[in-house]
Order: sequence, then C-alpha cells, then structure tokens
Amino acid sequence: MSAIASTAHNLHVTKPRAVLGATIIALVVNLILWLIGLALGGSFEMTDQGKPASVAPGGVITLTVVPLLVGLSVAMLISLKWEPIIRIAQIVGAVVALGTIALTIAADFDAASTVMLALMHVVVAASVVVALEAVRRSPSN
Repeated sequence: MSAIASTAHNLHVTKPRAVLGATIIALVVNLILWLIGLALGGSFEMTDQGKPASVAPGGVITLTVVPLLVGLSVAMLISLKWEPIIRIAQIVGAVVALGTIALTIAADFDAASTVMLALMHVVVAASVVVALEAVRRSPSN
C-alpha cells in the first residue's frame, strides 16, 4: 500500500470532524462573546500606528478559525504517524492561546473589550485541548 493510501486509510472521519467541529464551536462562542462585549459597551478598537483599528468581527473570526484549523489539522496529520504529538500539541496550543492574552491586555482596548477578548483566548485554548483529545480517542482505522 502506498504511503498516501495508507494515510488516507488511517484518517478516520472522526478526526477531521473533531477539528472542524471544535473550530466552528469556538467561532460561535467567540462571536457570542463579541456580541456580549458590544452590549457591555465594548468598542473592540485599539490604536494602531496612531489610528483607531477595530479587531471585530473580522479579527475575531480570523484569529479563531485560522489558528485552530491550521494547528489542529497539522497535529492531527502528524498524529497519524506519531501519536505522542497530540499531548504535545494540547500543551503547546493551550499555552500559546492563553499566553497571548498578555498581548490583549497590553493593547489599549476598553475594559469590556479586553475581558471579552481574553475570554476568547480561553475558548481557543479549551478548544485545542478538547478537539485533540477527540482526535486521540478516535479510531485509527
């Protein structure tokens, strides 16, 4: 069996579904947090090169979907040949997502925006751990 056929055979439908499902759920939760932030008076604007710049909703969508889809997909694909990557990716993904809260706090967002954006990072971190656990537990073939 060729390497491509072997990989395709091992890629059970549950693994991509876990990646896609976690990404969609995280996006929906983060958009709800954005709406709550707006209701609380948050502007989701910061100063970028002396000009106000909005990070929502486009930034919320992009910074939720892209890192999750890319990171989870790479970890899932590597796990087909080296399963221990799952635990490593869970730790690294969660630490990076939580660590970047510092960048949100350092920016000049208003309080409501800062709190909601920080919570969005927590959602991404939790999504990484849960999705990769589902990938780890799914059948290999």
